[in-house]
Amino acid sequence: MTAVSEPKIAPLEDAVERDLYDVTIIGGGPVGLFGAFYAGMRQMRTKIIDSLPELGGQLMALYPEKYVYDMPGFPKVLARDLALNMIEQGLRFNPTVCLSEMALKMEHAPDGTIVITTQKATHHTRTLIIATGAGAFSPKKLDAPGVAEFEGRGVFYFVRNKAQFAGKRILIVGGGDSALDWAMNLEPIAESITLIHRRDKFRCHEESLDWLMNRSQVTTYLWHELGRVEGNGCVERAVIFDNRTKEEKVLEVDAILLNIGFSADLGPIKEWGVRLEGNSIPVNRLMQAEDRNGNIMQGVYAAGDISTYEGKIKLIATGVGEICTAVCHAKTQIDPTAKLFPGHSSNLSL
Repeated sequence: MTAVSEPKIAPLEDAVERDLYDVTIIGGGPVGLFGAFYAGMRQMRTKIIDSLPELGGQLMALYPEKYVYDMPGFPKVLARDLALNMIEQGLRFNPTVCLSEMALKMEHAPDGTIVITTQKATHHTRTLIIATGAGAFSPKKLDAPGVAEFEGRGVFYFVRNKAQFAGKRILIVGGGDSALDWAMNLEPIAESITLIHRRDKFRCHEESLDWLMNRSQVTTYLWHELGRVEGNGCVERAVIFDNRTKEEKVLEVDAILLNIGFSADLGPIKEWGVRLEGNSIPVNRLMQAEDRNGNIMQGVYAAGDISTYEGKIKLIATGVGEICTAVCHAKTQIDPTAKLFPGHSSNLSL
């Protein structure tokens, strides 16, 4: 990465006229929320922009009733509860929150500040932290007879309310972490669970696979796929087949949960001139992003799942550390007299 010249600082009177923020965070998930808290702790005027109608990111939107086991301090915690705690923490210093706003365009103004354009407004900021996760997620759809017809009437791609599966005969399709996590979460309340996977290799944590094969009551069919869904107004049967022999089995089920993966799309970020590697933004040790020519983009940082570097591990715990780094370097950019590290919070009066 090449160095950049000393950043320009917008005059105070100009900042007031344009409603200029110290830092704007794109993304209201757990990483963005912790970034807002940390920026507030550093007395930075902070804004969060998120395309979703509520804060919490994937924790709230995709799996609110799934347990999270790899968050420090929590042996296990419901994703919704973790999100609510992080929202409370993230809003402690009263950041401005703009929901249901898609960040469409990002450009630098002549004075070095950054202009973010959404479908609703124009936002001005001294620094920008991109914390959008892997982008907008949409489930991979299964193209089998009856699936689209019964979507929402027994066929599901997400679990928003676990209670609706109580006492049900459930078929889970998939062999990744989501499929096994939901089998584990729903087994205590379901009448029965059957899981089918199209091959004999799983893409999940070793502990989850051991539970499925050795300790669960889940009926598992390997080398099987969903052939069609049948019912009268709602799901009543699933026809599955062995993809080696084509032999069919009919299962009496009340609900089908399809966990065959998600497609991620960075959307307009791809047009911002930021250098990308796949769906990720390469960053340096300061969490700074580059332009497509390999030059550091003044005031632009990335943290969480959207950022990448050698040896990157994608965890919430990793992301919150990354965004602290980004916030501290953003702070010293706009105020060169500020300390990079403010000290431990236990030594502060908050």
